[in-house]
Amino acid sequence: MYAFIINPLSRSGKGLQIWHKLQPLIKQQKIEYTSHFTKHEGHATKIVADLSTNSKNGEELILIVLGGDGTINEVLNGIHHFDNLKIGYIPTGSSNDFARSHKLPTQPAKALHKILTSTHTKPLDIGQLTYADQSRKFMVSAGIGFDAAVCQYAAISKWKAFLNKIKLGKLTYVGIALARLLFSTPSTLSLTLDSTTTLRFENAYFAAIMNHPYEGGGLKFCPNAQPSDGVLDVVVAYQMSKLRVLGVLPLAFKGWHTRCKGVKTFTCKHVLIESELALPIHTDGEALCVQKTVTASLDGRRVGLIV
Repeated sequence: MYAFIINPLSRSGKGLQIWHKLQPLIKQQKIEYTSHFTKHEGHATKIVADLSTNSKNGEELILIVLGGDGTINEVLNGIHHFDNLKIGYIPTGSSNDFARSHKLPTQPAKALHKILTSTHTKPLDIGQLTYADQSRKFMVSAGIGFDAAVCQYAAISKWKAFLNKIKLGKLTYVGIALARLLFSTPSTLSLTLDSTTTLRFENAYFAAIMNHPYEGGGLKFCPNAQPSDGVLDVVVAYQMSKLRVLGVLPLAFKGWHTRCKGVKTFTCKHVLIESELALPIHTDGEALCVQKTVTASLDGRRVGLIV
């Protein structure tokens, strides 16, 4: 059975318009489907929890997500049973880093056609961020520090709606990053990789845990990250002046920042991050809270993406 999870407010309210354009195309296919509209933050998680719990034994459930990276994150966190379940994605968000990593069509009709006709699936690793006795799965990335602060302000920014209207939504995160840099306070971060190696970074701006190469609307923070390789990639930016950060940040669109002094990348299955200051944290661009300590690891399960 196909179940469409629709965020009508994605791309500053255009999600619903996109759905209305896709509906006639879906009906032409004469497939069995249900449609579910998110009404508030976290609603997609509840919808998917009900669907995956109540699906009949042995029946394949295909979740088709119409929304942004945040909607994908909510859907992921609602899945209780991964057997006989696949995900299809119609990107309608601002950054669409998930779609970018998998080279999925960004034109809604083309994305729908690919999902309904493709016979191929790609098994994707699932990350899990643990903090303050809570945990949350992530598909694209998680982070602590400057990148999470950008996510926090993007969620309330009026610029996001404006840039979406002129089809420049992916620049939201870059613009806010430049503005937030002025107010950013670096901290000392300690990273323990796979419970064996501990590294200390003075004046660190952020540490990002990546399951995909891209974050923040096309910033290629971890160029070598692969969503199915069984490891997480970690990038740390540290001991740079704010002026130097301004010079290094644009290089991240090509992944060239990793050649710069003050940027380090690592791979691991588990990482413990401890900060001297309480810093914002996020999963898949969704701001969570402020913490001094987080751990990230692979969930151990995989979800199939229709490609």
